[in-house]
Amino acid sequence: MSQRRTPTLPARPELLLILGSGFTVTLIVVIVAALLIREHASTLQAAQRSTSNITQLINADVLRNVELYDFALQGLIAARQRQDLYQASAEIQHLVQFDQSIAAPFKGEVLLLDANGSVIADSSTLTPTPRNFADRDYFLAHKNAEQPGLFISRPFRVHCNCDQVWRIAFSRRVSGPNGEFAGVAVATMRLAYFDQLFSRLTIGNGSSVNLLNNRGILLAQQPLLERDMIDKDLSDRPNFKRMLNEGSGSFQAISAITGKERLYTFTNVGTLPLIVVVALSSEDVLAPWKRAALLTSGATGILCIGLLWLTWMLRRELRRRYRAERVLSELAATDALTGLANRRILDERLRLEWERAQRSAEPLTVLMIDVDHFKAFNDRHGHHGGDEALRNVAQVIGSNIRRPADLAARYGGEEFAVVLPHTDAKGAKVIAEHIRSSIEHLPRVAGDERPITVSIGVSTWDKRSHMSLEALLLSADRALYEAKHTGRNRVVDASTL
Repeated sequence: MSQRRTPTLPARPELLLILGSGFTVTLIVVIVAALLIREHASTLQAAQRSTSNITQLINADVLRNVELYDFALQGLIAARQRQDLYQASAEIQHLVQFDQSIAAPFKGEVLLLDANGSVIADSSTLTPTPRNFADRDYFLAHKNAEQPGLFISRPFRVHCNCDQVWRIAFSRRVSGPNGEFAGVAVATMRLAYFDQLFSRLTIGNGSSVNLLNNRGILLAQQPLLERDMIDKDLSDRPNFKRMLNEGSGSFQAISAITGKERLYTFTNVGTLPLIVVVALSSEDVLAPWKRAALLTSGATGILCIGLLWLTWMLRRELRRRYRAERVLSELAATDALTGLANRRILDERLRLEWERAQRSAEPLTVLMIDVDHFKAFNDRHGHHGGDEALRNVAQVIGSNIRRPADLAARYGGEEFAVVLPHTDAKGAKVIAEHIRSSIEHLPRVAGDERPITVSIGVSTWDKRSHMSLEALLLSADRALYEAKHTGRNRVVDASTL
């Protein structure tokens, strides 16, 4: 058998194929992931721009209407402070005092309270109904000088036509001639104004438009996320604290009410103590992106799986081809009859080991082996028997050559050669004797009393020798001739000749 070692797999081409395919798949995944991440950011930016436009529209509308209420309050205060107005009739006084309040939309009552909180003027009647609002938050804020400018109250309910209507109050302090507290001018507005304003906006399911004051009180919400949301205190919520701190902007956070992630866009209403908040459901905002991402990821996954499958098929085909090439290579390097290396491989290997021995100064031994009386054996048993005998001899020779560097080859006809690198004459003679003895003890052919035997010539080159490669082979051949001439079935060392 041949002692040539061949790799079981085409390691380098296969590794390059796997690395190339893996790199390609990784690159595709990275590129698609980067595109999806960029598209995710673009979707959020588009939603932020859209909600920012909505907040600006609400901001402008609310600011304009609050200014109308403020003008009405300032007109009422200015009219009340005119001394000549008291000389006019009650109708003229009423008309002058409440002339500015006519233009205010969703207007409720416009009242003038004295320093004790009692109503002294009412926009709805010439003779005001006796009432007192000294306990209201807007009255207390102005009385205690906590709010010198326009004050916006918390929402409150008012009975109207057998129903309760939510309202808020805008108020200003009325000062006396010496700056003392003289009362409060107050105008109420129905919160239906905000419902109408917000309901005109299209913001999607699960989203809401909100109006809060700077104390965290929810003034309006459309649609209502929960019952009894109006007048709810949200000042302790992290999201409100962030809005109050930043003034305007956008961020994503979990809603404390719904428990779901939302995209918040918020801004202050001018210089008023009001904050407009548009809260979009992140699920709705990202729904188109998620559909596109799912489709893209699926297509990419199929592409990558297909690429890996093609890589596996190509790898399998490369292995098949490599195995076929290896078989052909072995057939080209192997003697068909004996299975040992052929003469071409012997010449190549012998030249290689010779050059290596010259560099390393390690010994190199060659065994020349010839089957004794083979022609007569072949005549007795025919070519089939002779071929079988050569195969048996080759098997014994191969089984005694165990080191990877050693090589057994068929030299020609019934002659064999063994190359033993790094082996001196003494060691080579031991191997040669094992070969000779093992062949002699092969089972005898039926009907033949004589065993099959071989003669072996041994020749060794070492650093003290001055012979060439050709001289080494010739020396081994001479030793073989001497073994045959002196009786056969023996080992002869060329150094003893």
